[in-house]
Amino acid sequence: MTIERIMRTAPVIPVLVIDDLDQAVPLAQALVAGGLPVLEVTLRTPVALDVIRAMKQVPGAIVGAGTVNGPHDLDAALAAGSEFIVSPGLTETLGRAAIEAKVPFLPGVSSAGDIMRGIELGLNHFKFFPAVAAGGIPALKALAGPFGQCLFCPTGGITAESAPDWLAIDPVLCVGGSWVAPKGASPEEIEGLARAAASVKAPA
Repeated sequence: MTIERIMRTAPVIPVLVIDDLDQAVPLAQALVAGGLPVLEVTLRTPVALDVIRAMKQVPGAIVGAGTVNGPHDLDAALAAGSEFIVSPGLTETLGRAAIEAKVPFLPGVSSAGDIMRGIELGLNHFKFFPAVAAGGIPALKALAGPFGQCLFCPTGGITAESAPDWLAIDPVLCVGGSWVAPKGASPEEIEGLARAAASVKAPA
């Protein structure tokens, strides 16, 4: 599965920070049932790798690792069964390691220099991060202009209300968001939020 196919699977990729391993399977089941099968588990908690292993057992789930900050994180995420890798930024070391591993890779970029570094490595699919803090929609539109071969998944500060406007940008295939899995929400509530997110479209 290519990173582009993963990005085109649903309009929203849930960005998940999970502290309790027991929540992993019910959360994945709710998100998949709601129409969001691509799940980014951030490596921000001690149980994140175990969460990836658990979520991979859920039928229909496409589980990847986020907050991959270097080759050590990459190796650990792949050993846990991650099907794709997301990083907050892009270094040559991490980029080359991901390419060598032949894993679908979505590195973070926030500037023209970041994108040029990725293109030099042979990459053209990027996470625009932190989307709102890095200048929002005007910034991404400006960056996308000189790099017509690139496709993006903006992440960071995006909400259910703003997602359609981001998706209206031609090179944006999907957005990343945490609003679909708020802490303390029941599986039923999360499935409802996922169902709403799965139907998000750019304004007509």
